[in-house]
Amino acid sequence: MPASAAIRPTILVTEDDEDMAGLLRHILHREGYDIHVAYDGRAAQTLVDTLPPPALVILDVMLPYLSGFQLVTHIRKKPDWASVPIIMLTADSNESHIVRALESGANDYVVKPFQPRELLARVRRLLQRPS
Repeated sequence: MPASAAIRPTILVTEDDEDMAGLLRHILHREGYDIHVAYDGRAAQTLVDTLPPPALVILDVMLPYLSGFQLVTHIRKKPDWASVPIIMLTADSNESHIVRALESGANDYVVKPFQPRELLARVRRLLQRPS
């Protein structure tokens, strides 16, 4: 098998805006990640319940059916997923939401609109293995 066919890390993206989801898929795929996309909280919960844990999760806060906050709680209760890094991504820069996301178990919080290079730097930082 050629080196380029090596297993790529997977990222679960949950974003209800299709244009934003497409942008995230493009940015992350170009950097060498495989992407699963869920467009609402219920679809994301189904993926969390059926897929093996990904390398990282990116969650929008405001989603139909289940919020990003509810999904963080659900993810953190699943033993196989409990240590998966989570980045919350939202247009809401309200400090109380940022604190709530971090206290719920998110590892990072990025406000939209975001700079793609900054988001990728945060993804790379969370995926680094401790030496």
